[in-house]
Amino acid sequence: MTAIRRWQIGLIVTGLAFFVVGGITLLEDVSPARYLGIGIWLLGALVIHDGIISLAVFGANIVTRKTAGRLRVPLPAVLILQGALVVAGIMTLIVVPAVLKKSMGTGNETLLPLDYGLHLVVFYVVLAVVTALALGVYALLRRSRRRATAG
Repeated sequence: MTAIRRWQIGLIVTGLAFFVVGGITLLEDVSPARYLGIGIWLLGALVIHDGIISLAVFGANIVTRKTAGRLRVPLPAVLILQGALVVAGIMTLIVVPAVLKKSMGTGNETLLPLDYGLHLVVFYVVLAVVTALALGVYALLRRSRRRATAG
């Protein structure tokens, strides 16, 4: 058995174990009246992941890897950009329900006391700056390696 196959089996077993623990927790700790809402949230998460986040990451890969056949972006730069898109997508998936619930209103003002939409925008800006810095550092390192090998 190859090392990759062992990793695959280990990850599958770990995923199934988490699935079982989640199912047991759902059955023991969550009221059946909430199952429909949880199901809707899971369906929404699936649509957002498969329909938006995955397409954005795949699109970024296509655009950055071969821009009109003229420019080839290095793989580490693509990976930095894809990582930023994944982080942005996950944060969106976590924060948007709070933004929507706050806009609908709650019976208790202390449940959602912050401006989550503004915080999400600030997060996006910080993530864009960090991504740009990471791409800049990568470009500098790549340039210095080229000089070292050429000289």
